[in-house]
Amino acid sequence: MSDKASDQFLVDRVRAGDKHAFDLLVLKYQQRIVNLIMRYVKDHAEALDVAQEAFLKAYRAIPKFRGDSAFYTWMYRIAINTAKNHLVAAGRRPLDHATDISEPEEFDWHTRMQDHDSPERQAIGEELRETVETAIRELPDDLRTAIILREIDGLSYDEIAQVMECPVGTVRSRIFRAREAIDKCIRPVLDDD
Repeated sequence: MSDKASDQFLVDRVRAGDKHAFDLLVLKYQQRIVNLIMRYVKDHAEALDVAQEAFLKAYRAIPKFRGDSAFYTWMYRIAINTAKNHLVAAGRRPLDHATDISEPEEFDWHTRMQDHDSPERQAIGEELRETVETAIRELPDDLRTAIILREIDGLSYDEIAQVMECPVGTVRSRIFRAREAIDKCIRPVLDDD
């Protein structure tokens, strides 16, 4: 049974009144959702609270889940919106801290650009990392969200289209434009090398 089919089975059980089935969905996706929320909310305890709120919203909204997308894609959208709403309520700007690409296993550009041979190379790598972070942070929201979902979270174009509620062609365009803008920012750093 595929993930989508097993998730749909659990969703159907929840709709039939089986609360334990939702517990299984929470157990399956809790860590991924907390990691996602940590991109927005840097405090782990706060992220756990936001994740709990997101799962509560999902539980209440499960009768509206049509199954057009995977449960995780639907849950992902709820978690992002909950995190953004949490930041707004706390008086913080959403997405200011959504891109922490200092973790090499989460952001492949950082890994490819890192060279441990010399302090000069390390300084260039750090400058490049900071340049990419700044470039992503300064992108318009739609481009920033698309590139983060693709490059950091590893979602497919179809999944991004579902999360962002737009056609796949629009997703491709946004990712292309985001990559162009990032490339424009990092080219001077690379050319100085």
